[in-house]
Amino acid sequence: MTVFGSPPSYSTRVKASMLSKPKSRKVASLLALSGVVIPVCGLHKFYLGQPFWGVMYLLLCWTPIPRIASAIEGVWYLLQSQDQFDLNFNLGIESTVSSSENPSAGIDPAKVGEIADALRQLDSLRQEGLVSEYEFEQKRRQLLDLIA
Repeated sequence: MTVFGSPPSYSTRVKASMLSKPKSRKVASLLALSGVVIPVCGLHKFYLGQPFWGVMYLLLCWTPIPRIASAIEGVWYLLQSQDQFDLNFNLGIESTVSSSENPSAGIDPAKVGEIADALRQLDSLRQEGLVSEYEFEQKRRQLLDLIA
């Protein structure tokens, strides 16, 4: 049970931090390809936020199936464009590559107003209990990142 107004726990802050950072295509492919060599497979699935599949890979690591799948996925991650990888695995989180290419080309005041309105609506949903504190914080950070 969470109490509104209380500070989020350490694990909640860590989860929010991990979920808000974009996943690297190179790290995912390195973890996938390492599953071919080391006896533990599926680390790339945990990294990409797919714990169910990570557990499945671990349960089947005594068979060649996860090793073959890891090799195929590692190559697939490398062959994808950064945009396609972001679309598949970074669900709405802005990539560090794209944000470094266009550093603050100027903030549109209308955009700031729209984001402020969206934040007010989100806060009213939180106060009505329709959105959890965790969901509110996640969405609030995403909206504020659009301004920065």
